[in-house]
Amino acid sequence: MPGAMRLGVAGRFREFLVMLLAGAALVIAPLASGTAQADEFANGRRIVEHWCSQCHAQTGAETNPDRAPTFEQIASRDGRDLRYLRGFLNIDHFPMTTYRLFDHEKDDVAAFIHSLRRR
Repeated sequence: MPGAMRLGVAGRFREFLVMLLAGAALVIAPLASGTAQADEFANGRRIVEHWCSQCHAQTGAETNPDRAPTFEQIASRDGRDLRYLRGFLNIDHFPMTTYRLFDHEKDDVAAFIHSLRRR
């Protein structure tokens, strides 16, 4: 470590701080991502509860032929990945009521519905 010897105390302290901050960023980044994901789910849930609950229940198995399938049933169908669900929200589907959602709201609704998928 000849280079470290020439840095002096201030230089070594600066290196220590850089390494400490880099390590903290590695710990904090996944936590922030989890919080953002939780916010997406919560916002998606609020949207479907407000706009979609007249026709769709969130979980369980819908047996009433006058109601739409539950979001859990939809999410659990083959091929219903996040990409499919997000694309579905971009297209009008009769007899579904057409709601005009912002793109970030569509992302949140798709994330919420996808989270209900039975594994």
